[in-house]
Amino acid sequence: MSIHTKSDFKISSWDQRPYDEPKDGATLLQIDVKRSFQGDIEAESTAVLLMCQAGDGSAGYVATEKVVGRIGSRFGSFVIQHGGAVASGNVTDSFGYVVPGSGTDELQGLRGHCVWHHDEHEATFTLDYDIE
Repeated sequence: MSIHTKSDFKISSWDQRPYDEPKDGATLLQIDVKRSFQGDIEAESTAVLLMCQAGDGSAGYVATEKVVGRIGSRFGSFVIQHGGAVASGNVTDSFGYVVPGSGTDELQGLRGHCVWHHDEHEATFTLDYDIE
């Protein structure tokens, strides 16, 4: 049975740079992000996002993110991969999971799925996980 966690997060650093800016069509960006988490997860993370941003505001991204800190009473690190698409300001599709075998220290054997929620009122991260 999975354990459900929810944490607030803040973005402490966002460094984006385009790597393809065509005259017509979508812009491709690489973004380095740092976050801090407070709640069921107390941690810091670093991520690299690859984003496609269309002229109408639609976008899609994929990311690999290393999280270092505490889940409950367990300390260690783990890696998540996540992504999503946004059209007309609404998330239309998203995914997120713990990379198998990426857990260290007391988080070895961690597996699970995650969801990001970010709007003008809150920024939350939920993780449903098991530890083998």
